Amino acid sequence: MNLGLKGKSVIVMASSKGLGKATALEFAKAGAHVIISSRTETDLKKTEKDIKNLTGNPKVTFRVCDVTDPAAIKDLVQFTVNTYGTVDVLINNSGGPPAGNFDAFDDTSWQQAFELTLLSYVRTIREVLPYMRKQQRGHIVNFASSSTKQPINNLTLSNVFRVGVTGLSKSLAIELGPHNILVNTISPGRIATDRIQELNEGRAKNLGMSIEKLIQQSEAEIALGRFGQPEEFGKIVTFLCSEANTYMTGQSIIIDGGLVKAI
Repeated sequence: MNLGLKGKSVIVMASSKGLGKATALEFAKAGAHVIISSRTETDLKKTEKDIKNLTGNPKVTFRVCDVTDPAAIKDLVQFTVNTYGTVDVLINNSGGPPAGNFDAFDDTSWQQAFELTLLSYVRTIREVLPYMRKQQRGHIVNFASSSTKQPINNLTLSNVFRVGVTGLSKSLAIELGPHNILVNTISPGRIATDRIQELNEGRAKNLGMSIEKLIQQSEAEIALGRFGQPEEFGKIVTFLCSEANTYMTGQSIIIDGGLVKAI
């Protein structure tokens, strides 16, 4: 299927690894002009090379950007516009806040989690909207978590702010609809990334069981009986931002293999 993404300018935040990298790869496969970003230049250089080698798409470029730094976000968007002329697609992503229950966090921890997982999205959206409004089209996809439907034990900070992301997306979908700017939230369940491995290791240690036993139990809770692969997630994100999607906005979609039992 021709997704109509060839030549489109796409920013993928926090994309040197994990779900961000997998998403950037799918856009590059579709012929988009892709800007990847993260805090670490070494990782970005490797990811840029990997994506170019896998896709043969030369229009993949990186820019170092800490999503908690407003000046870095402004620089990233301006770099994208200078390089590719505009911004057609914004993929908002960030690392997850620390695991822990309510009593584990002071005001500083709450503020840092807010700036990482919610305010960073507000800031990137604010920077790209002038270009999307000018061209009267655009796609914004905000990454969240399956905790938006079913809270996850020991992830209090994520549970709170990921729900805020869905509220942001829904509000913007209504506000930006007249400009033909589509805004959606997409939430991973248990996808095989470094973040999930880190959380699994911590949980296994707390429970006093082997990581293998924990994964076995975790997979048993998923209808499809396995963790998802990053590319499975990335394909859905790409679809949401393609010409195949011209009428789906304000939606919160969970990619979880049937983990979440909520209706």
